[in-house]
Amino acid sequence: MSAYTPAQVVEKTGFGLDTLRYYEKIGLLSDVERTAAGQRRYTEAHVEWLGTIGCLRDTGMPIAQMLRFAELVRAGDHTFAERIALLREHDERVGEQIATLRDRRRYITAKIEYYERALS
Repeated sequence: MSAYTPAQVVEKTGFGLDTLRYYEKIGLLSDVERTAAGQRRYTEAHVEWLGTIGCLRDTGMPIAQMLRFAELVRAGDHTFAERIALLREHDERVGEQIATLRDRRRYITAKIEYYERALS
C-alpha cells in the first residue's frame, strides 16, 4: 500500500496542510497513521476520500453534513440508504444553486449586451 507525506497529499488534492489537520481533528479524516517521528502518513484511501470531501465541499455541503456522511461511511454498507438520502438532498440543493447561477448569468449577459449596444 502506498503511503503519502502531508506535502504529497497537498499536491495530489489541493487541500492545504491546515485543512488536512483540521479535517483530522474534527473526525472528517480518520485513521491517519504516524511514523515513529510523528509525521502523518496518508494512504491512497485517504486521497480518494479527500476527493469525495473536496467534491462535497466545493458544491456547498456544510461540514456538519460531511461529518454525518463520514459517520455513515464508517458505519458500513448497511447505511447505503441513509447515504443515498443525504446525497440526494445535497444534489437537489446543488441543482437549485445551478439554476440560480444560470439566472444570474442570463442577467449578466443581458447587461453586457446592453452596454455593448450603448457603445455602438
